[in-house]
Amino acid sequence: MGNKLHIVSLGCTKNLVDTEVMMGKLKNFELTQNQEEADVIIVNTCGFIDAAKQESINTVLNLHDARKEDSVLVMAGCLSERYKEELAKDMPEVDIFTGVGDYDKIDELLIEKKSRFSSEVFLIDGAERVVTGSTYHAYIKLSEGCNQACSFCAIPSFKGKLNSRSLDSIAKEVEGLVKKGYYDFSFVSQDSSSFLRDQNIKDGLSLLMQRIELIDGVKSARILYLYPSTTTINLLKNIAKSEIFHNYFDMPIQHINDDMLRIMKRGFGKKETLELLEFMRELPNSFIRTSFIVGHPNETQEMFDEMCEFAASFGFDRINVFAYSDEETTPAHEMSDKIPAKTIEKRAKILGKIASECTQKSLKNEIGKEVKIIIDGESDEHEYILSAKELIWAPEIDGELYINDRTSDNELIFGKIYSATITDIAGDILTATVDNA
Repeated sequence: MGNKLHIVSLGCTKNLVDTEVMMGKLKNFELTQNQEEADVIIVNTCGFIDAAKQESINTVLNLHDARKEDSVLVMAGCLSERYKEELAKDMPEVDIFTGVGDYDKIDELLIEKKSRFSSEVFLIDGAERVVTGSTYHAYIKLSEGCNQACSFCAIPSFKGKLNSRSLDSIAKEVEGLVKKGYYDFSFVSQDSSSFLRDQNIKDGLSLLMQRIELIDGVKSARILYLYPSTTTINLLKNIAKSEIFHNYFDMPIQHINDDMLRIMKRGFGKKETLELLEFMRELPNSFIRTSFIVGHPNETQEMFDEMCEFAASFGFDRINVFAYSDEETTPAHEMSDKIPAKTIEKRAKILGKIASECTQKSLKNEIGKEVKIIIDGESDEHEYILSAKELIWAPEIDGELYINDRTSDNELIFGKIYSATITDIAGDILTATVDNA
């Protein structure tokens, strides 16, 4: 077997961390962007909803069509785990199948050239990663699995119950990354606000923040994927007190109608959800991102209209819109009152437009503010225009801004934090001037 590796990570940032673990185990391989010259091709798949499943399968098949003779094609991750028997039967193109338990054994699987599915989900503890996409930011996975019982979600069926990492394990990983120059971290899991509840610790995130704040060199952090019913006002207060963790609140509420929240088995009603959201909104420099699902079984037009009105009026900074995907093994799959596909598509477009308008409003509200930014590099627009992001923003998902001017002649350094003034907006991209660089 040769030593050229082509690897593709699909789906969420949690998948990306697992992909980076596989890259850490295969550091002796030379990475290539050209699948036609790769000796090993790995696709870390997503199995969450129909669109993601189809993307995963298409990616694997397209890579197979282009690969060279005698190369090894590996299908790993959530989709492979969820449909292990069906895929092994229906996709002879794949040489090795593996799921969500053996990311740190990928080197062994390649030597053996055998498929393997461990009975336990992989928890990153101590595994070396090759962080990709940034010289200063890294994602840190808090846990695997989920104890929630949302009607539409199949994740617990193939990832199991909540399994939190220890504080020591997470702190050790962050300390190691700080030594390599990383200073900005996003903490992720399926349900981050339940961190350590499987170990009978109710407010694990507050303990995590205290621990991370003790690590010299961590300058910036945010928590992604807060779940409404496990997020407390006390947790939000602790985030607000932190000098390291931003008032960045990523809470997918999925709906706002009381009856629909009950049907979705979200564990929280409209009143309790609003209490959390309104508290977040009142905190200084808060940034609120959420997600909505349209077309869930039993969603009436009135329910949808209520969600649209709320989404448009609350003041979210970013909104993700998901069209309901009818997933086997979920309670929603067994519900009889299904919404027609055309209606779901129509509703997704309507709410998607509202989401875009909310983003525009949020961006325009930034004009004139002095903010902390990080410069990522040259923009795609022009070599003399630099691409940056606000420090509070999560990488990739919250947008970019352009640096088109600065108040001194000093050279700007990629990956460094600067103060800047937001000056204007072009489309959905802010422009800014760096202050006293």
